[in-house]
Amino acid sequence: MARRRLRPVDPGFVRTAPVRLVFTREISASPERVFHALAEDVAGWPQWFSAVTSARATEGGAGREIRLRGGTRFEETVLVAKAPEVYAYRVDTTNAPGVGALVEEWRLAPHGTGTRVRWTFAADGPAPLRFVLGLARPALGRAFRDAVTSLDRRVAER
Repeated sequence: MARRRLRPVDPGFVRTAPVRLVFTREISASPERVFHALAEDVAGWPQWFSAVTSARATEGGAGREIRLRGGTRFEETVLVAKAPEVYAYRVDTTNAPGVGALVEEWRLAPHGTGTRVRWTFAADGPAPLRFVLGLARPALGRAFRDAVTSLDRRVAER
């Protein structure tokens, strides 16, 4: 699959995107530990997010290169890295078909002695892509729940 450049969007896209899939889960790890795993230990993502086969920070942490199971690749720009509250990135290029713009945002809030993690997957593309993403909501929700549960275990071990 050929790489394509996506439309550059800003962090506000997570509120205005035609497709917004939002998932929330409470975990026992502190916001600081979760933020560290998300934003500072990018290479560790495959250890807790099973869909990710390879992850590396680029441009001194201002970008990321991500590979998923099945061969999908993303080159991303970090839009927000506000510890320990928000980590968001935009996909700049991908080999995934149909996507016009894509931002993912992780919001972390204290919850008791742990963290409420909210992940927003915000995308745009033609109607068929929007329809497919709607159908994919349950699978993305499961992937999020499994990943955050695994992340919680991983940061507890450290």
